[in-house]
Amino acid sequence: MLEAHANVRPRTGFVAIIGRPNVGKSTLLNALVGERVSITSRKPQTTRQRMVGVLTRDATQFIFVDTPGFQQRHKSLLTKRMNEEVSAALADVDAIVLVIEAKGWTADDERLLKLIPSDRRNVVLAINKTDLLADRDALLPLLAESAQRFSFAALVPVSAERKRQLEELLQEIEALLPEGEPLFDPDQFTDRNVRFLAAEFIREKAFRLLGDELPYGIAVTIDQWQEDERRAEIAASLWVARESHKGIVIGKGGAKLREIGRLARGEIERLLGKPVHLQTHLRVKRGWTDDARALKGLGYE
Repeated sequence: MLEAHANVRPRTGFVAIIGRPNVGKSTLLNALVGERVSITSRKPQTTRQRMVGVLTRDATQFIFVDTPGFQQRHKSLLTKRMNEEVSAALADVDAIVLVIEAKGWTADDERLLKLIPSDRRNVVLAINKTDLLADRDALLPLLAESAQRFSFAALVPVSAERKRQLEELLQEIEALLPEGEPLFDPDQFTDRNVRFLAAEFIREKAFRLLGDELPYGIAVTIDQWQEDERRAEIAASLWVARESHKGIVIGKGGAKLREIGRLARGEIERLLGKPVHLQTHLRVKRGWTDDARALKGLGYE
């Protein structure tokens, strides 16, 4: 049970965080929840599936749904399914947080806004990356323009990276949530299991270390997991879509693959609170981003 004060009824609701790629949705989710729920990188398509982050405080439980970045530039079955995740999320939630950057609206932002029915009154606009503005007064024209584009329930400038004005954003979201009992335990911060999170940490390190060298066709699966009270033994596979990508991931003398494993192991150890022995293997599954059976086998239903 949530801790409800006198005359205060519990509120619980689902909140979709949507936006174009690289606008800071996952960073915002992690900052709001206070845990590493969703992986981040500067590369588009980092988030591929809906991620749920849970924040429980006082009489309110926020169930945040971090969606993939909606985009139409890279055409594949994988991106088609990612875009479908965004559309599905809009229909299933109690509130929507649309994230744009403080430098202004883009064509991709506008395309995403058109997916939201004009009669929705549960949409909050989060104007992110305000820490990058030299002059905060530059926000005033953007706020005025945004108010003309859509009947937002609220417009909140934030910095997910610096954790600025997140309390104000939470207050605006809370006002939109329906009354209801919590769906998750108060200490739970995501609906994903540790194996899924471990695989995501490995993929994050690959994205960050490889930068623009490798196209989007990289996925991670957990092959073995043995754990006791003292330590964990984990074997994982990194999957690429072409033979020619193997050398990029392995690096000279295997240095890149070793560094991916080293950085990911640190994240997994913090998650589990114990030493981890992590083995990583590189495998090829040709054209998996456009293969329905391959997508299912790699966890992208």
